[in-house]
Amino acid sequence: MRARSRFYRGAANNEAFTDLLFNALLGFAFMFFVAFMLMATPEQTGKVDNKAEFLITVSWPDFHPDDIDVLVEDPSGEVLWFDNKDTGVMHLDRDDRGSFQDQLVIDGKKVSNPINQETVSLRAWIPGEYVVNILHYKANYIEAVPVSVKIEKLNPQVNLVYYGVHKLDRVGMELTATRFVLDGDGEAVELSKLQKPLLRQIGDKTI
Repeated sequence: MRARSRFYRGAANNEAFTDLLFNALLGFAFMFFVAFMLMATPEQTGKVDNKAEFLITVSWPDFHPDDIDVLVEDPSGEVLWFDNKDTGVMHLDRDDRGSFQDQLVIDGKKVSNPINQETVSLRAWIPGEYVVNILHYKANYIEAVPVSVKIEKLNPQVNLVYYGVHKLDRVGMELTATRFVLDGDGEAVELSKLQKPLLRQIGDKTI
């Protein structure tokens, strides 16, 4: 009877050990599967899913407190600006207000974001002329602010359409950085610096 009892206890212990081992192996297999699913293959790494056709970038010196705005008119006459950030074709991705509200909280501490930059994406395009203006919304110094304007065509590869540096030296100063015409294939076929104020079309709400 004792021998049989010891046999049953040994069998039970073996079964418990087998169950424990099986569960451990199952757990390791599950973690390996999850890790495998999260890993990106080298071919996928570095791929960029461009959701825009064109990108307009307006920037001015880091830490500069002035507020510079971008205004863009599409061929239909629709004007994009900080109070109309989405026109269907164009979208104001970032509205930078200089030093105002340029604060990041890192580990509970406020850190200033030095980058001054506004970006506009054209998620689609229509043939015709686009007008890109910059506006000196708020000035803190007498010295002129150098403002760079860059326009890039993103697809099928990144191509520079326009780059230039312009100076704004007073509140309310608006100038046309460039005007570019897109043909039926989305190619920039013409550039111009002929001035065209856009504030007249949206009123004096920005000043």
